[in-house]
Amino acid sequence: MLGVMAEKLEALLKKQIQTTGPMNVGAFMAQALGHPEHGYYMGRDPFGVAGDFTTAPEISQMFGEMIGAWIADIWAQMGAPKKFILLECGPGRGTLMADALRATKNVRGFHAALKLHFLETSPAMKAAQEKAVQSYNPAWHEGLDTVPDDLPLIVIGNEFLDALPVRQLQKTKNGWAERMVGLNDSGDFCFSLVPYIGAAPDAPGAAAEGHIFEFSPAQVSFVTEICRRIKRQGGAALFIDYGENESKYGESLQAIADHKVVSIFDHVGEADISANVDFGAMAQAASKEGAAVFGPVAQGDFLNNLGIEQRAEVLMKAAKTQAQKEDIEKALHRLCDSGEMGAMFKAIGFAHGKALNPAGF
Repeated sequence: MLGVMAEKLEALLKKQIQTTGPMNVGAFMAQALGHPEHGYYMGRDPFGVAGDFTTAPEISQMFGEMIGAWIADIWAQMGAPKKFILLECGPGRGTLMADALRATKNVRGFHAALKLHFLETSPAMKAAQEKAVQSYNPAWHEGLDTVPDDLPLIVIGNEFLDALPVRQLQKTKNGWAERMVGLNDSGDFCFSLVPYIGAAPDAPGAAAEGHIFEFSPAQVSFVTEICRRIKRQGGAALFIDYGENESKYGESLQAIADHKVVSIFDHVGEADISANVDFGAMAQAASKEGAAVFGPVAQGDFLNNLGIEQRAEVLMKAAKTQAQKEDIEKALHRLCDSGEMGAMFKAIGFAHGKALNPAGF
């Protein structure tokens, strides 16, 4: 049963389609997630058992601690600048950053140098982030355009790119057509196809009739701008997300509500919608800007290379109960095992300026 917010957003989107015609999948996704009043991220905490999904920082403190070590190492390689911007994109509850900053408290000069910035549009998440790291006086931004550009920059984003809108093409006997969201005779959301008039997609080889190809101008644009920023300011970026090393045919767009997969047309505004990240396309976008690209590598390999197993051993030795030890073991397994998050999730890094060699790759 739809909640009040979902009913309002569904009505607004249906009216828009009736007025202006079908919208592409990316436009539908953007409204479902980010509508200023009724979008999924605008007024809820989607994380954890009580939410719709669980991210790596919420599974274990070890994840954020490893990211903290990565950031501190990059800062040192950059020559330990006396001031730099640390920007997290889509910080969730602020858990990752809180763990990263706690893990780096003894890195001489690091905390005094960092100026913490968050890229966030959700009022609910901003409140949680402020509570988690309020002593660091973070600044919030809804877009990259307001992030200062006068200092070296280190960027991180965990499960951020997958929430940026994707579009879908489908191969027909007459060529590529774009998948659109329209309304059927009953007034319900449905897919339809219109001829695609854009530039030919950079698809992975010949496509058979019926093949679907997802692409994300929003993801490419974001990575492009990040790489332009670190080129001008100096620095590096790290993104961890789920997806494929190279472009592939197939549909990955999905909606999650209460930890279950649902139709993207169900619970609009009350379900998370995401799609696999095309890491090959992200690497290509970064390379076009002259960035050095590291990875993608599997999350499990990345975390192991950073020393998460050794950190787990330390935590288990300090654990007071057998249950605590088992929780640490389970978290390590979930983060790193190829049958869990370890293979599907991947890390990719970008760097400019001095010869940087980001850890973990």
